[in-house]
Amino acid sequence: MTRKLALLGAAILAVAVGYVAWTGNTPGSTALVAPANAQATDVDTSSIVEMSLGKEDAPVTIVEYASFTCPHCAAFHQDNFKRLKADFIDTGKVRLVYHDVYFDKYGLWASLIARCGGPEKFFGIADMIYKTQSTWARAEEPNGIVEELKKIGRLAGLENEQIDACIKDQTKAETLVAWFQKNAAADQINATPSFVINGKLVKNMPYDEFKAVIDAELAK
Repeated sequence: MTRKLALLGAAILAVAVGYVAWTGNTPGSTALVAPANAQATDVDTSSIVEMSLGKEDAPVTIVEYASFTCPHCAAFHQDNFKRLKADFIDTGKVRLVYHDVYFDKYGLWASLIARCGGPEKFFGIADMIYKTQSTWARAEEPNGIVEELKKIGRLAGLENEQIDACIKDQTKAETLVAWFQKNAAADQINATPSFVINGKLVKNMPYDEFKAVIDAELAK
């Protein structure tokens, strides 16, 4: 199963419009960043670090497109991803590159938290975000969602000041949206999770079928 991107432009617009500035009035509230208005062609995305696992020279490269608010992506990361890591990434056969997809402001906030600890902590934080998706994504909007995401950051060893700085980084948020737009357009992504395996677009599928695709690439 996948979550559909009906139109790439519509997805970007939803993020841009939905990503409103929030300056909660309650003590300890976090001022989140303003709307991302820049077009992808106007934004230098070279500062965005590609999060990856596996050997740089692995014979197979998989680019995963996923959203932190996509239930099917969460299901993939709690099952197939762990099998993929054990069978192929940890054995040096596959390099996995993670590319964010943003359906909404909450997925963007989650990405800012996941990236807050840098490459060393990214996949650990991402695992916690996916594992608890049904909890934080259903919290009270927007305060509850933000607090739940910040809680995940603290569990990962991030300091409150560090978390606040990350989630209020408007430049980073706008750059991430532009990066997502460029990547998704280049690879013709219209659903999540989706995968580009050695340059070929592959839809989400049962693990045995997914494994067969990888094995075929390894056999070349």
